[in-house]
Amino acid sequence: MSAPERIPPRSVTPVDLLTEGELTVRGRIREASNAALFCTVGYEGQEASCIYKPIAGERPLWDFPDGTLAEREVAAYAVSEATGWGLVPPTVLRDGPYGEGMCQLWIDVVPGAELLALVDREEPEEGWKAIGFAEVGEGRTALLVHADDERLRRLAVLDAVINNADRKGGHLLPAAEERLYGIDHGVTFNVENKLRTLLWGWAGEALTGEASKVLKGMREALEPDGPLTATLTSLLTRAEIDATRARVGAMLTSGVHPEPSGEWPAIPWPPV
Repeated sequence: MSAPERIPPRSVTPVDLLTEGELTVRGRIREASNAALFCTVGYEGQEASCIYKPIAGERPLWDFPDGTLAEREVAAYAVSEATGWGLVPPTVLRDGPYGEGMCQLWIDVVPGAELLALVDREEPEEGWKAIGFAEVGEGRTALLVHADDERLRRLAVLDAVINNADRKGGHLLPAAEERLYGIDHGVTFNVENKLRTLLWGWAGEALTGEASKVLKGMREALEPDGPLTATLTSLLTRAEIDATRARVGAMLTSGVHPEPSGEWPAIPWPPV
């Protein structure tokens, strides 16, 4: 009699863990503007830390009346995955101790990565891109710069696609293996141009070949019967999806990184 075939254990992905795992609240992140809870999530012998933002703890925003901030965070993850760049931590919409909300994998930040700086110069040094001048007290100004880093450049493209209205320095998380993640995507996907970011260093410059290829793939995925449209339909309004498709098309037509429109403050405040 032959021995029974051994079935290898199923591999649990981060999305499985976040979606199916038991969520336990460990504390609250008090500096967050909306309710943000630090949690652990456990499933099939695996455990991870995560952030849970219940919809019930969101503050209403007059310029984002449709849907919820949690749904926009999940939509940003879906678009990030469509790029293949993996710039947003795994993020799901699920039920939790305080009702439905966004649940996102916690990212441990690697210290020492220099992505932003204030310098006492008129022009940035090699390896840096200028953002603009900032007041530093006593009537003095300094030049705010960000690193000329390919990971940041990819994130600038993603932000333009999702129309991110709040890309601050504190939302940039350098992680292990030279990964870089962006977080806090609640104020995204507005139908009006609200791009507000610290990553203006490439404004008006030609898109990289890689970015153009990614945007072409995204344009196809955002067709009315495309897979990304199917994913976003439960998270965004039709008008918001149409506007996202239009932004992708506009970038491909122009072939350059967007520039500030002048109709909206270009840099978030506070910037960090």
